[in-house]
Amino acid sequence: MELFPATNEDQWTLIRKVIEDCDYYIVVIGGRYGSVGPLGISYTQMEYEYAVAQNKPVIAFLHKDPGTLPAKRVEKSEQGKEKLDEFRALAQQKMCKFWTTPADLGSAVSRSLIKLIKANPAVGWVKADLLPEKSATEEILRLRQQIEDLQNQLADSQQASTIGIEHLAQGDDIVEISYAFGAFKTSEWRPDVTYKASFQTTWNHIFSAISPLLIDEAPDNTLKKGLNSFIEAEQLN
Repeated sequence: MELFPATNEDQWTLIRKVIEDCDYYIVVIGGRYGSVGPLGISYTQMEYEYAVAQNKPVIAFLHKDPGTLPAKRVEKSEQGKEKLDEFRALAQQKMCKFWTTPADLGSAVSRSLIKLIKANPAVGWVKADLLPEKSATEEILRLRQQIEDLQNQLADSQQASTIGIEHLAQGDDIVEISYAFGAFKTSEWRPDVTYKASFQTTWNHIFSAISPLLIDEAPDNTLKKGLNSFIEAEQLN
């Protein structure tokens, strides 16, 4: 309000211009409703509503218990208290934090503003002497376009690589595994009795059993042992 010109109309024009130039809007609500503007609501509420209407990222910081504030810092009239309660209810419809002491407020503002900036990156204000030269800007735009073209090419190639594999078994599709094992009564290498069996499982189960072996390059014998162990474990369960 220190920046306000003389007339109320110019005051609101200035307020709107400042809000439009800002990337974020923060309002601190204590125990006072504030100076009432020409619309019958406080300038603070007018600011807040205008910032929301402009789709600015907003955070409200509300005193947790305004009744504990000193008398000189709270509304004395019933109308003022009612308007303050309505404003607090309005602010709580968007992102808001509560505070009780100046230290709480400072901590809440700093943490919340950092999170808000990360969640909603904005352009900010840059000094004229820090602006890039025209050639640098053109190079940035060219590289950005090149990146976009390469990303589109990568997306097209990934999509093309999946064409024609729709009919292949995968995931939770059922697959039947047939296996055989022998029972040895003597030291001969040939089994005396050979048993055959089969069971059903899914490709996901098979992959979960052998995929750890594929982290590093593995020979066929290692994969066969892994598959045999999987079959044995499935049959024991």
